[in-house]
This record gives sequence, C-alpha cells and structure tokens, in this order.
Amino acid sequence: MPWFDIGINLTSSRFNADLDGVMQRAVAANVNSLLVTGTSVDESQKAVALTETYPDNLYCTAGVHPHYAGDVTANYMERLIALAQLPCVKAIGECGLDFNRNFSSKQDQLTVFEAQLQLACETQLPVFLHERDAFDEQIALLKLYRQDLVGGVAHCFTGNQAQLEGYLALDLYIGITGWLCDDKRGKDLQQAIQILPNNRLLLETDAPYLAPKTLVGKIKCNEPCYLPEIARYYAELTQQPLTAVEQASFNNARSLFNVVTAIG
Repeated sequence: MPWFDIGINLTSSRFNADLDGVMQRAVAANVNSLLVTGTSVDESQKAVALTETYPDNLYCTAGVHPHYAGDVTANYMERLIALAQLPCVKAIGECGLDFNRNFSSKQDQLTVFEAQLQLACETQLPVFLHERDAFDEQIALLKLYRQDLVGGVAHCFTGNQAQLEGYLALDLYIGITGWLCDDKRGKDLQQAIQILPNNRLLLETDAPYLAPKTLVGKIKCNEPCYLPEIARYYAELTQQPLTAVEQASFNNARSLFNVVTAIG
C-alpha cells in the first residue's frame, strides 16, 4: 500500500526552489497521496492551485489558522464557502485555538474557529484541527458541534494521554508527526500512543517542520518522503508490524477525507 501524508505545508516558501524534486522524492518513497494544509484564505487558494499542478497526488484543506484569525477580511467566510465547494478540498482548516503565542486575540480565535466549525457542519467536510495551550476551550466548542460534524483530526497532536482520550471520546482521528521521534520533547506523546487504536491513527509530516530526529544526519527541511520513518518509529514504540501501521493510516485517511486513491 502507498502512504498518505495528511498534513504538509506545501505552500511554504521553503519548497519553492525544488517543488518538483519534493514531489518526486515523495512518490519514490511511495508517499503517493498528500493533503496540503490551508492556513489562511489566500494560502488555501494557493493550496488549491497546487492540486491542479499535481492532480494525481494532491488534495488540500481550506481554512484559517488561529494565528491569522485577527487578520480575516469581511468576506473571508464567503471565500471559504466557495473554496469548500471544490472537489480537491477535503477538510475545513487548519482551524482551532492557539493560546500559546496568541498572535491573534483569544476572542478573534474563538469567533473564527466557531465559524469554521459551523461551515464544516454545513458542508459535511471534516475539520482539520490545531490546538496549543487551549485544550479545554477547544474541546468545549467541539462538543457543541460534534453531533453535526462528519469527523475530524487533531492535527499534529503533541499532547498527553488525557488529552488524547478527550479527542478519542469525540470519535476524532489523531495526527502523528515527527514530534513522536523526539525522545526529549515527545515523551508524553510516546506514552499516549500506547492507547491509540489503529482505527483512529493518521500520519503526517507537517513538512517543512518537525523532521524526524531518528533520521541519520541533520535534516534542515522536512519532506513527505520522510513519512515512512515516522511510521517505522510508531510501529517500534507500539510493538506492532509496520504493515499494520501503514495499512491503518492509509485506510483511515481515505475514509476521513473521502478520497479514492490507487493502491499499489
């Protein structure tokens, strides 16, 4: 089975110089399906354009990251609604709350997040969630809308077991990145995944960020071709065959994002 990277910031300027190379290395590593993350309306439109350049490999999300909640224009929801109608758009987000750096005010974050939850309910697209130092507030909002949401993923989950259990109680998926491969910062996550059932597992690189530290040599820019390394370490930590992690994460991605991809 091929791999499915459900979170990559392919619109990042760090990929501009060698985008074709990035895609070629991904396919060579059998990472044949990638979900490009939209972090603002403009970035979401760029993500859509990338799917047109690589139609056999790319899908995308459309949304507003909490960092940019204070920068939205008066018509941002109209633009998101239009993007959500496109067949390449498979989720609403990256949306959520980030009270760690507060690049946008808490009230702006809450308002924009709730608007996107409402859009996800209306469009029946899953939510692609971001959260940092705002777990209680995020869970509270999710509980209000969960019965009308088709599903979602806690993208780049770095929390502890109790937080993971909170997302699982809402029947959400968990996105695992190279954070897992950091034996210093990733201790809580390494413990939490021991209770993560395979039918809730998704894998992502969050490239160009969070290169797996288990790779030999220092990686300056993470790429989707490194996704199998995250899976390898996940399988090692959870003491299961790599093929089980591969199959589960791939099938879960296809199910949540309602996509049909070639196998093999």
